[in-house]
Amino acid sequence: MDSENSNYADSGNPPSGGRGALINEDLAPIPASRRKWGTWNYAALWISMSLCIPTYMLASSLIGGGMNWWQAILTIFLGNTIVLIPMILNGHAGAKYGIPFPVFARASFGTKGANIPAILRAIVACGWFGIQTWIGGTAIYYMIRVWSPSLPEISTTTLFPGIVPFLCFLAFWFLNMFIVYLGVESIRKLLVFKAIFLPVAALALLFWAISAANGLGPILEQPSKLSGASFWNYFFPALTGMVGFWATLSLNIPDFTRYAKSQKAQIRGQIIGLPPSMTLFAFIGVVVTSATMIVFGSTIWDPVQLAGKFENKLMVTFAMIAVAISTLATNIAANIVSPANDFSHLSPKKIDFRMGGYITGIIGVLIFPWKLVADPTGYIFTWLVGYSSLLGPVGGIMIADYYFIRRQTLNVDELYSHKGQYAFSNGYNKHAIIALLAGILPNVPGFLVTIKIIAVDSVPAWIANLYNYAWFVGFFISAIVYIALMRSYKTAISTIKETSYVAAD
Repeated sequence: MDSENSNYADSGNPPSGGRGALINEDLAPIPASRRKWGTWNYAALWISMSLCIPTYMLASSLIGGGMNWWQAILTIFLGNTIVLIPMILNGHAGAKYGIPFPVFARASFGTKGANIPAILRAIVACGWFGIQTWIGGTAIYYMIRVWSPSLPEISTTTLFPGIVPFLCFLAFWFLNMFIVYLGVESIRKLLVFKAIFLPVAALALLFWAISAANGLGPILEQPSKLSGASFWNYFFPALTGMVGFWATLSLNIPDFTRYAKSQKAQIRGQIIGLPPSMTLFAFIGVVVTSATMIVFGSTIWDPVQLAGKFENKLMVTFAMIAVAISTLATNIAANIVSPANDFSHLSPKKIDFRMGGYITGIIGVLIFPWKLVADPTGYIFTWLVGYSSLLGPVGGIMIADYYFIRRQTLNVDELYSHKGQYAFSNGYNKHAIIALLAGILPNVPGFLVTIKIIAVDSVPAWIANLYNYAWFVGFFISAIVYIALMRSYKTAISTIKETSYVAAD
């Protein structure tokens, strides 16, 4: 790393010369001396991120789709174990060189082409931001509704959810934007609150479910509504959805592993933190959702709607306030930081964290999040599987480039230069773009069938069914095409003089 960028990473002073357009304080590599995260930091990170309302809804949506309790739990465990593999593989570069995801993407897509995966990932984060904001707004609405019973249920069958629910959504949206204005530091206390409240609330719901359903027996004895071909037709796209749930983080995990003390720290921490915590919290969602069928006669997969059915007004009010606060904490930490970095990558000189956060917020409204979570089918098959068809190919290309083309060796200096080996052709690696399209296109017909833009019988069944495996199809096709196109590419790896940026394995 040259001296100007080295000083910038340590002091925050912008470099002079041509490299200034490719670096700012958020994008500069973290020196090895400043990497303090150990195994339990990463375990705690995953436990914190896993304990959120969408994780609960992930499990309960499988019950709503017809699975029994063990089928849902097994699907979630398998999905998170699978996605752990690209998570660890992509995390290697962050831990070794201290670079964030957008900079790592420059090695395969080019210094300008890296904006493509960065924006794809950012748009997905905007969708998650919208979903979490809708959950928070819904909590506010049900808090008001418990004191004003004349207010109707929220309509998710129409394009507009209703004036009062939408105003609650906007109120929570403005609260998120205010936190962005104050800066990330303001969220620390909220994260502590979330870490304490959500486990307590989850256990309280679990005990309620066991008590209301007269024990775990009636809950666990509920049969699956799926059997034979219908089960497998649901299982594989559901598994893809489970992988897709963390497909975003499997790409931008370098944003976190760049702070790792060692490779062992990020690997062990993620293994300890991700599959167990997701599976445990999902189990609570499965039990509670199964209990709603026994208690209310219908499956209620949204925990906010469930809490709104309780009769104790003070308890509901407290629960809704707590859900709103914990959702706010999750939203800023998980759905603002990374897309803000991605948007900053578009123009490091003009877009800082705050501006990136505002952009995320605006797009989060425009994707109509209340429609994405209106029912389990839309949540899994339209949202989770849909965006996994975009992010799977990106992951395949990045992993193929780092492990098969560059053999885990990068020139950090040239990642910040438009004139180095990562400039390719005018900043774009055409091979990566071709491989990306090759991985996305096979899933397009199935997606269009799913959202009912084209008729089921308008494309061959085997082509439409590829969408059920969208992440896997995109990942492997893009990886194979990329390796084939890059087989004659000779990497010009220069000696990395600034060893302070390379951590020990």
